[in-house]
Amino acid sequence: MPVIAVVDYEMGNLHSVCKGLEKAGATPNITYSSKELEQADAVILPGVGAFDPAVKHLRARGLEQPIKDAIASGKPFLGICLGLQILFESSAEGTQPGLGIVPGKVRRFIPEPEIAIPHMGWNQLQVTQPKSILWEHLPSDPWVYFVHSYYVDPIDPQIRAATVTHGTQTVTAAIAYENLMAVQFHPEKSSNIGLQILSNFVAQVREKIAA
Repeated sequence: MPVIAVVDYEMGNLHSVCKGLEKAGATPNITYSSKELEQADAVILPGVGAFDPAVKHLRARGLEQPIKDAIASGKPFLGICLGLQILFESSAEGTQPGLGIVPGKVRRFIPEPEIAIPHMGWNQLQVTQPKSILWEHLPSDPWVYFVHSYYVDPIDPQIRAATVTHGTQTVTAAIAYENLMAVQFHPEKSSNIGLQILSNFVAQVREKIAA
């Protein structure tokens, strides 16, 4: 089975992600070892919490460069929730610089009378990259589970794999280009749809190993 490193920086929903990966037929390895990230077949960067503590913890554990190296190596990489946001250059939530792997910023939802912030619960994706491996074997515009007050705003709109609408605001819900994928929602909390997304990621890892 493919070995997938799940990055441990004290900010992730690690065990739920690992259970999903195991069901998808992979061997998860919770780690903050740069060597184990390098040796893994793929990497997942989960995340729950605030932007500044997250990037501080990553840097304190010496994980910034290993994450950049993993993505540059071409191995499949999946960011989840906060693990999507910290790939960007900066966030309205804090003052720390992000990893700067994806050009763009993290912005906060604009308050509206009829919406709650954080955006929490089930919502429907509008898929913008229908051929992305993320969405294989899924119904069109599937429902997934969100918990967030901030969203990513990439400079290049072509990397958006899906959007979501909250109130009158339509924002990026997933990005995908080359070997890098990241989602704002929680696949590990999104029932069968989320399990299928994790299975799709594992399938890509298998294809990479076999190539």
